[in-house]
Amino acid sequence: MEFAFEPWHWFVLGVVLMLSELVLPAFAALWFGIAAIMVGVLFWMFPMMGFTTQLVTWIILSILCTLLWFKFIKPLSTDKTKAGLSREATIGQVGMVIQTHMEHDLITVRFPMPVLGSDEWNCRALAPVQVGDRVRVVDILGNDLVVKPHNSHNENI
Repeated sequence: MEFAFEPWHWFVLGVVLMLSELVLPAFAALWFGIAAIMVGVLFWMFPMMGFTTQLVTWIILSILCTLLWFKFIKPLSTDKTKAGLSREATIGQVGMVIQTHMEHDLITVRFPMPVLGSDEWNCRALAPVQVGDRVRVVDILGNDLVVKPHNSHNENI
């Protein structure tokens, strides 16, 4: 008795591959599983497909699904906020002073976009500033940002 591949074999393989993604950190088995299900659908629609044709189709579809993921879908999931970015991304950010005369000579600055996950920060000013002044981040000192007055006419730090 000769073993004959059926469309449901491809469906089962696809589901097993997609479920294996739960334990594999590579995020690649999902695309192989989707390709296997697609081959199962094609084999169901065209039952005359030979095993070699099915296998080659599965390989091609796996490659296509993976390439499509990296080309079109993954770029949509990138984080466009500045949360969690490094020191270099924080230095140079400009915000507005919203409170002065706090303990330990701190001021509170509000940034238009979140800086390291927050839009308001306690800062240490290198020069006297008043509420409403614009300041630029020049350094990070512990949990505080170090700022100096921002001159919009002179972009030098």
